[in-house]
Amino acid sequence: MGKRRRVAERPRTRQPAVIGGVIAVVVAGGAFGAYSLYGGGAGDDTSAGGAHTTVKTGPLSATEIHTASTAFLTAWQKGDVAGAAAATDDSASATTVLTGYDKDAHITGVTLTGGKPSGTDVPFTVKATVRYKGTSKPLTYSSKLTVVRRAKDGAALVGWKPSVVHPDLQDGDRLVTGASGTPPVTALDRDGGELTTAKYPSLGTVLDGLREKFGKTAGGKAGIELRVVRKAAKKGAQKTPDKTLVTLSEGTPGKVTTTLDPALQAEAERRVAAKEKASVVLLRPSTGEILAVANTSHGFNTAFQGSLAPGSTMKVITASLLFDKGLASADKPHPCPKTATYGGWKFHNDDDFEIKDGTFKASFARSCNTAFITQAKKLENDDLTKQAQQVFGLSMNNWAVGVPSFDGSVPVQSAAQMAASLMGQGGVRMNPLNMASIAATVKSGTFHQPYLVSPDVDHRALAKASRTLSASTLSQLREVMQYTAAAGTAAEAMSGLGPDYGAKTGSAEVDNQKQPNGWFTAWKGDLAGAGVVQQGGHGGDTAGPIVAALLKAGR
Repeated sequence: MGKRRRVAERPRTRQPAVIGGVIAVVVAGGAFGAYSLYGGGAGDDTSAGGAHTTVKTGPLSATEIHTASTAFLTAWQKGDVAGAAAATDDSASATTVLTGYDKDAHITGVTLTGGKPSGTDVPFTVKATVRYKGTSKPLTYSSKLTVVRRAKDGAALVGWKPSVVHPDLQDGDRLVTGASGTPPVTALDRDGGELTTAKYPSLGTVLDGLREKFGKTAGGKAGIELRVVRKAAKKGAQKTPDKTLVTLSEGTPGKVTTTLDPALQAEAERRVAAKEKASVVLLRPSTGEILAVANTSHGFNTAFQGSLAPGSTMKVITASLLFDKGLASADKPHPCPKTATYGGWKFHNDDDFEIKDGTFKASFARSCNTAFITQAKKLENDDLTKQAQQVFGLSMNNWAVGVPSFDGSVPVQSAAQMAASLMGQGGVRMNPLNMASIAATVKSGTFHQPYLVSPDVDHRALAKASRTLSASTLSQLREVMQYTAAAGTAAEAMSGLGPDYGAKTGSAEVDNQKQPNGWFTAWKGDLAGAGVVQQGGHGGDTAGPIVAALLKAGR
């Protein structure tokens, strides 16, 4: 259903609670007689608020961690907002959130159970009751705090961030209990079946987004909920949907029909579940309808909102630019040296391979970086940006998918960064929805903005591209992608899907990652898809099989 996701709930108990080895009895107002973290510990000569003649430095001791965390958690349990806030390194911000926990969220009877510290992190669980106008429900969740040393005096304090109070809280968010601002919705697939997280686990953020966008117009009635109310979005940005934590009384849901195909959505869920961090999108090139979207991680919709360097899959757009400008032709000779230098940077091919006397088609199929870098000196700094915007409808922040999405970013860059952007690095950022749209535009010949809910439902305008590729460029672009699927780096994944197909692989280097992110974008008939496996390695081996499986399953 289109209800926001809930945290786990447990029945409330009025029995004395054993917490970390110390018996704590709930008294009026949710205060506790005692509190102790797992493992216990005596006082220390350095307390959260202690004064010192010298500033203490160096790593925190176990006793300091215990003392600082105990000061905060004990005060919070007692409802002592001032005391709890004073035990943090940002008392003003802590006061705002902790005050709202009682006054706005109406959370009472708080019981905190400490876990075993890990370094400076102290995990704990919260058991409480949400009460509103004669209705109550139990609330249970886990969180953690981190103890830090304040620079000015060396005091050990809780490092403040809203997620200490609840893991779903971010800066500027609020916990609120009351009539939900937006009625719930029941989301339906294209065949009329109900979409739920029980059946499709990664759709949680999508269902939240559908409620946020269509709840007030879908005919439903709001219920009473404890929810995370997200901060207002910056100008031009999309607001993150609110999230329901506890439903005290059910509302009446309206209905919203999506374009999702139930069989393809199930297959997408199954495929990404087999990877540690994967995302995939499948859509219909002739219309832009989104048929499936799935993420291994259920807390953030990377497939729609991710902002990642797309690596060599970006060469689809760059190749169209080179064809347009007469800087490359599919079947004509094109340089692919081992290295190429531009803007002071030396760019390499994978394992420093080279293709002697080869065509551009051969360089594209093998993903030769230098075939693109060697052309940088013949391009203007804004050429790639204009190509992405004018032909592929990207990087203009105007897509209206039906739920929050990121429309890609291809900023104007110069020197080495401009050259790097030609191969999907530098400042270029995409997600699987963007890359699936790129493949779809090549297949259909025209940009059709992807959408999850028909624009007829709310009469919203879809984004448009200002021009299409010339017949010559489009023909060559399809040719090099088809060749890549048949005999290039995508051949293994795309085996058996031809002849009406095309693909491009990519591997994007990311700082502090041992393995690059693996990318894959492809089309088959009137289907186009793209995926990424973060820290997966080569896209043909990781994301490729996921996308290819959906193309095979498509109808």
